[in-house]
This record gives sequence, structure tokens and C-alpha cells, in this order.
Amino acid sequence: MNPVEVEEIYRKDSRKVFASLVRLLGDFDLAEEATHEAFVAAVEQWPQSGTPAKPVSWLVSTGRFKAVDMMRRRSRFNHLHPDLVRRLADIEDANQSLAQQEIEDDRLRLIFTCCHPAIDPKVQVPLTLREVCGLTTEEIARAFLTTPPTMAQRIVRGKAKIRDARIPYVIPALADLPERLDPVLSVIYLVFNEGYSASSGDSLTRVDLSDEAIRLARLLVDLLPDPEAMGLLALMLLHESRRTARLNAAGDIVLLEEQDRAIWNQDLIAEGKHLVEQSLRSRRFGAYTIQAAISAVHAEAKVASETDWAQIVALYDVLLRADSSPVVELNRAVAIAMRDGVATGLEIIDTILSRGDLQDYYLAHSARGEFLRRLGKLPESKLAFERALSLAKQEPEQRFLRNKLAAIDTTRKE
Repeated sequence: MNPVEVEEIYRKDSRKVFASLVRLLGDFDLAEEATHEAFVAAVEQWPQSGTPAKPVSWLVSTGRFKAVDMMRRRSRFNHLHPDLVRRLADIEDANQSLAQQEIEDDRLRLIFTCCHPAIDPKVQVPLTLREVCGLTTEEIARAFLTTPPTMAQRIVRGKAKIRDARIPYVIPALADLPERLDPVLSVIYLVFNEGYSASSGDSLTRVDLSDEAIRLARLLVDLLPDPEAMGLLALMLLHESRRTARLNAAGDIVLLEEQDRAIWNQDLIAEGKHLVEQSLRSRRFGAYTIQAAISAVHAEAKVASETDWAQIVALYDVLLRADSSPVVELNRAVAIAMRDGVATGLEIIDTILSRGDLQDYYLAHSARGEFLRRLGKLPESKLAFERALSLAKQEPEQRFLRNKLAAIDTTRKE
């Protein structure tokens, strides 16, 4: 075992270790320290002793004992406060009773804890993204268009609420699951989106986050075969099926209409379409299922020119009634442009922007720039793409927009 292999286990499984330690220790900060100490121990011991057969179990067990050691050291300064004595006893009991058992999947349990009704809804999602998925405070702040200090305060407030209210680290009873489901679905989808289209950086995607979101959604569907849980899983699978086609060999973005559909993952498409059909048959579906149905229509077209844009527009009309947001309006405008012509789509986008919506959303300005380009209005198109470039956070997005601007300059010189 070399340090690189330990780093790979850390990247894949550190939040799993952390989630189990949160449940066992009942303390986010102590679990974070214990996770760190466990991996330090792995770096020191595994090169000599070899990698354990069950690395995650080893790390959780080591983390528990490290936590006991840390609390004992601190107890010397706290004169064994009764609460500390109780917690030490609880941890030692857990060590004895769970030492030989397979580690349970605790990330789903921790999501439900972070999304408990007692926690402010504005805090639930960022708390889960930080504690369950390991996103940095800066990444979460960017996703919520706020500052890192403000976001850090929200996360600290959420952890304090869990501690002070003694919110249990459990998956709710089946009778309570439906009312607890919406924030959990929201969290899982935000995790997937961060993985499928990272909020910033050199890479367009973070596969580990997308995989984690899909895995959590599968667990949730097994636990509660709710139509919207199935719809969300379907939506993520259908998006994920296109991952390898989204970038070319140079790492540049390939738009949906230009992607090589022969390399779309047909197994994921088939599974996603089956889930969509199940959810639709229930007649209790919502926005995730409708979005998945839209993705399924795209997946059915062997080439872009065969896309049933009329059906997609009809589905967006339904989605607008379920989720009336400017982003849905924008996506509908693009579908209408493909059905009725870019001038019609451009008019809708201009209406959205004139209301003040999506002014800081780079995709709105990028779509507007593309429609203006196709209409031959190159100076206006250039301004729109420049605005989009000023808002884009990812290097592949920025490179895509710079290429668009370069192509416009070349066309204008000819």
C-alpha cells in the first residue's frame, strides 16, 4: 500500500467513514477529527501491515478508538464531566458491539438527519453538501450565490441545532418518510449537478459526486419506491448516459445536438426510461419525473434531427405548471426555438431577461448569443457571448465561449 492508494481510498470513502463516525460519536467536529486521525494511522500502518480486507471498516474502527483517546486526553482538563463520561461509555459500547459487524451505509442516514424538519430549510441543503458529500464551504457558497463566511455560519448553525435538539441519526420510519422526502431529493440532485457540471474549476465534471448521488438515489428507491424518487433516479441516469459524449478528446464541450449518440450508455438509458414509465403510471409524479421524460425523448432520437421537439415543448409546458422557474422557461425557449425557429426562441429569452431574471446566468446569455448568431446578427451575438464569458466559472465553459467569439470574429472578417 503506497500513499497514492490511501489517497484514492480517502477520495472515494472518506465521507462514508465520516458519516459512520458521526452516528457513533454524535458529534460532527469530533467525527471530522477522528476521520483525519484514522487516515493518518492508515498512512503510517498500511505500508508495513498491508491494506485491510475491509478498509472502510478498519478506518471506522480506528476512528472510534482515536475519538476515545482524544476525549480521554481532554477529560484530564475537564475533570471527567458527567456528560463526557457518558459519551466515552457509549463509544466504548459501540466499539464492542460493532467491531465485528459490517459497516452500515450511514450517508443516507446522515442526509435525513441534516434534512430534519427542525433544521431551517435554508440550512438543510448546504449542511448536507458539506457534511455528507465533503464539498468545501467555498464551493457551496458559490452554488448558493453567497459569501463563504455567511455559508460557514449557516453550516455551524445547522450542526449546533442537531447537537442541541439531539436530533437522532436515523432513517425515518416509513410512515414519516413521505413528508421528509422533498429536501432529501433536492440534496441528492444538487450533489449530482455539482458532479455533472461542477460549479467551478478546470474540470467540467466530478464523477465521484455524480456516482455518489446515483448510489444514494438507488438506496432511497429501495427504501421508499416513491414515484418522484424513481423520477429523480431516472433523470440522473439519463443525464449520466451522455457523460462520455459531452467532451471531445481535447476536453472541449460538445453540445447535445452535436454529440456522438453511438457512445451514449444504452444500459443507463434503458434503466432510466423504465423508471420514467413506472413513475408516470403512478399518476403521482412531479417535476423530476417530467424532466426525466424530457431526457428520455432526447434519448429516443438516434440523431439530433429526429428529436421530437413538439413533445419536448409539451412536456416543458407541463413542467412549468409544476415548477414555474426562469430556468425552466429558458429551457422551454430553447425547445421552442428548435420547433418554431430561433427568432421565436430569442423573443422568449429577451422577455425573461427584460424582467431581470437570469441576468447572472451565463447559459441564458450563451443561448441568446447563439440565436443571434444563427440570425446573422453578429455584433449583438458577440456582446451576448462576451456577457456569458464574464459569468462562466469553469475553464471548459470559458474555452467554449472564447471559441464562439473567435468564430464570430473570423466570420465578420470574411
